[in-house]
Amino acid sequence: MKQFEIGRLLRAGTTGFVVGCRVAQIDAPSFGALVRVPLDGDYQVYGLIHDIHIDDDGLVRQLVTAEEVEEAVIADNRVNRNVPLELSVLTIGYKLDGKISHLLPPRPPLSLDVIYLCTPEEVRQFTSSGRFGYFRHLLRAIDLPVGELLAAHIQQAGMAHAEAGNAQWKNDATQELITLLRDDYATLMSVLGALGDAG
Repeated sequence: MKQFEIGRLLRAGTTGFVVGCRVAQIDAPSFGALVRVPLDGDYQVYGLIHDIHIDDDGLVRQLVTAEEVEEAVIADNRVNRNVPLELSVLTIGYKLDGKISHLLPPRPPLSLDVIYLCTPEEVRQFTSSGRFGYFRHLLRAIDLPVGELLAAHIQQAGMAHAEAGNAQWKNDATQELITLLRDDYATLMSVLGALGDAG
C-alpha cells in the first residue's frame, strides 16, 4: 500500500491538530480530505482537513510590493524555500487493535508525528465502519464551514466508494445527514446546498 506523507504535526489537542508542510507538498492534500497519523503499534488517529493556511514571511512581503516578479523568483520561493504552510485537521476518530472507532481518540498525536493522506481503501474502511458516527464531530464544529466541509468530504469519500462498486454510499451519507439535522433547518439547508453545488 503506497503511503503519501503530507507533513509533520506542529500542535495537537484531542479534537484537532495542525500539520506543517512545504508548499511543494500542497498538490495532494485538499479541503475535506481524510488523513491519518500512525502512532504506537496499530493506534492511528483520523481527521479531516478543514483549513489550508499559507503564512507570509519577510521575503514574500517584499516580493508582493515589487513592480514585477520574475517566474524564476516565484518558483524558487515556492520550491527551494521553506514557505510556511499549515493544514488544520478536525479529529473524527481513531483505530486501535484493528478496530475503527468514530469517538475522539484516547490521546492526541505528538509533535513531529508524520501525517499521511488516506488511500481510497483507507477512506472506504473508515467511512463504512459503523453508521456515520463521525458526522457528529463535524456537526458540532460551529466555527467551521460545516456545509462545505461535509460536501467536500462526501464527494471525495463517495468517489472512493464508487470506485469499489458502492455508489449507494453517497446517498446513505446524505440521508443520514438529513436525519441528524431534521431539527436544525438552517444547517440542513446549508449542508444540502453545498452538496448540491458539489454535484
